[in-house]
Amino acid sequence: MSTFFNSCYKDLVPYTPGEQPQGRTYIKLNTNESPFPPSPAVIEAVNGEEAKLLRLYSDPTLGPLKKALAERYDVSPENVYVCNGSDEAINFGFMAWGEDGIRFADITYGFYSVIAGLHHVRTEVMPLAEDFSIRKEDYLNAGCMVVIANPNAPTGKVISLAEIEEICASNKDHVVLIDEAYVDFGGETAIPLTKKYPNLVVAQTFSKSRSLAGARVGYAIGNEALINDLETIKYSTNPYNVNRISMAAAVAAVKSRDYYRKNCDIIMENRAYTTEALRKLGFTVIDSKSNFVFAMHPEKDGGELYRELKENGILVRHFDSERICQYNRITIGTKEQMETLIETVSRLI
Repeated sequence: MSTFFNSCYKDLVPYTPGEQPQGRTYIKLNTNESPFPPSPAVIEAVNGEEAKLLRLYSDPTLGPLKKALAERYDVSPENVYVCNGSDEAINFGFMAWGEDGIRFADITYGFYSVIAGLHHVRTEVMPLAEDFSIRKEDYLNAGCMVVIANPNAPTGKVISLAEIEEICASNKDHVVLIDEAYVDFGGETAIPLTKKYPNLVVAQTFSKSRSLAGARVGYAIGNEALINDLETIKYSTNPYNVNRISMAAAVAAVKSRDYYRKNCDIIMENRAYTTEALRKLGFTVIDSKSNFVFAMHPEKDGGELYRELKENGILVRHFDSERICQYNRITIGTKEQMETLIETVSRLI
């Protein structure tokens, strides 16, 4: 940190992304990327005429993608905010609606606390229940913005739409943001509730189920006034927040629904196989609705298992937080990748 660094950020602890190895080839089960390529329509779109137009700025309104998403979710384009990964929507949401503070879980997406620290937003961190579930009661009448990842990360657990509705109804004076990065792997989206609750915003991403982690595209859906809040901050920060190639890829991805549904079904099948196989080896595995499982073995240190898997060419995600340090988050890949994981884990324990 330089002597010129703004003192208001001196205590900021940045987010630590999952490892992206550049040398050795690993079976990469640590960052919840899809094991499948984008759809053929996406490949065609990114290799097409758009590449010739890169000398021109991208469309700041992102109209074609807003239209495609609006048709997909039966909302108006005015209800859609398109962004540089869903992290941008969350970041701008904290800026726009966090004046009275923000409440989220102690075990959840680590970026929430980082963004809150960046913007000096007061946080209220609510502990998950003993079984790592989110307690609805902790978010009723919060008196501040509420942020819930559903399915939650790194646990993969969900709360019901009925519970989300209760939370929205009890927090009419504050925004409820539901982060649905993993919803396509067995969760149920809260987007229909945005028509009923003007304080609800739902964020999703193209990084997981749509195989576009490298394109950096996300979106939020909600009441038009809330979307305008996000647009105001966008146009005060970076009007051209999504590039031409990424938008073309995302539009094609939205229209490739059957292709991605099939991939999600395969991942869910592989998740069931992995869960059963790990449990037969003595692991505790939390029931997951995401493209990962969260697992621990009572006789094997979580950090040690992570390091030994890495030495054997398999990357998983380990967290140092005290409550979950014995667990590892394992992305669900192809059947062959999961079979190699199980074979290696069996040998290591």
